[in-house]
Amino acid sequence: MKRFITTFKNIFSIEELRTRIFTTIMFLVMFRLGSFVVLPGVDPSKLDEGGNSEGILGVINTFSGGAFNNVSVFGLGIMPYISASIVLQLLTFAVPYFQRLQKDGESGRKKINQYTRILTIVITVFQSIAYLAATLDKDMIYEGMDSQFMNAVRIITLISGTMFCMWIGERITEKGIGNGISMLIMIGIVSRLPFALMAEVRSKNLEGALPLLIEFAALFFVIMLVVLVQQATRRIPIQYTKQIAGGKQVVGQRQYLPLKLIAAGVMPIIFAQSVMFLPAIIGSSFADTNDFANSVAATFNDPTSWQYNLSFATMIILFTYFYTAITVNPNSIAEDLRRNGGFIPSVKPGAATSEYIDDVLTKITLPGSLFLAVLAILPAFASMSGIEKEFSYFYGGTSLLIMIGVVLDTLQQIESFLLMKHYDGMMQTGRVKGRLDTAAV
Repeated sequence: MKRFITTFKNIFSIEELRTRIFTTIMFLVMFRLGSFVVLPGVDPSKLDEGGNSEGILGVINTFSGGAFNNVSVFGLGIMPYISASIVLQLLTFAVPYFQRLQKDGESGRKKINQYTRILTIVITVFQSIAYLAATLDKDMIYEGMDSQFMNAVRIITLISGTMFCMWIGERITEKGIGNGISMLIMIGIVSRLPFALMAEVRSKNLEGALPLLIEFAALFFVIMLVVLVQQATRRIPIQYTKQIAGGKQVVGQRQYLPLKLIAAGVMPIIFAQSVMFLPAIIGSSFADTNDFANSVAATFNDPTSWQYNLSFATMIILFTYFYTAITVNPNSIAEDLRRNGGFIPSVKPGAATSEYIDDVLTKITLPGSLFLAVLAILPAFASMSGIEKEFSYFYGGTSLLIMIGVVLDTLQQIESFLLMKHYDGMMQTGRVKGRLDTAAV
């Protein structure tokens, strides 16, 4: 306890770190307040009647921190920007023009960011139209406010809300602590935790105290397991040749090339989740005229159905391999090693090194993808075991991965500030394990 208090004092004794923390809190409060500002012409007293916390819409509402059901100006949140970022990221690997922009340094990065913002607006326009059509009922709108002009005003408001969320995220990254966009997603998810927890406690009577403790213990175990797996790396030894420095021969140093067990992070689940929306949306469009479409819509609107979970898990495994392949380039790593005079012991430089790294990456990606698949469908099993649906979302899936990932990254940045100012780190080892390891390339 004494060490914790000392570390806490050290954190706030660093002026720059203290300013960044307060700036982050200020922007997060601003973001949460906007989640309760309803769209023009909407009657706030009717929102409970129009709220939807079941199925896929319930998942979206959890990610948005309740802004989706609140029909707020931040109803679409940061999700259109994330979709646009994913599209541009894929284009940088598939389209030569965007590959050149990526290699152009700061100027290329600015152009890619500009394209991302433009695509965000386009995506928000389509999503806002669908959002209003699916969410707003005539009973929820004040008399005289149901017109084409007011719908246009609401669409513009939703676009402005998404762009403002994007601006907040960028300001947090620049002037705050942590990754701003990820921080906004996390705070939206965490904001639903107290409500989900209270609903779970209310659903259990005094006789259910023991099951409640078991649920909390299971959640703690899942969190610890996710932390361990997210931090897990396969370290490949790298030996550097002898070099001449200051007229003296320096013995080559041995370093390690860390390959993460889950190099793709949370992206495979996000990709798969986006794809899983399509059958439900398409099926709902033809549900009135086609019994098969109605059955598909019902199946894929139910996250606990075995068809949904089998499809979800399969796509996560495939997307994990796909995203790992486009983000980790063994040829580039092998070339960088050769250029810097590094080599893997017992492996020839060049093509042999590339093949070795690719083989190791393929082997560790399999257990990583299986873990992601199991983690993604854990909320379904939690729900079927009697846990309230909203609380079950915190037992796995995107929400848990994002929360843990953001917390670890934020702790790593705070750790860096402490070590830079010659304070003890937050851990007894002086670092957050696995976050500050130096890569060989």
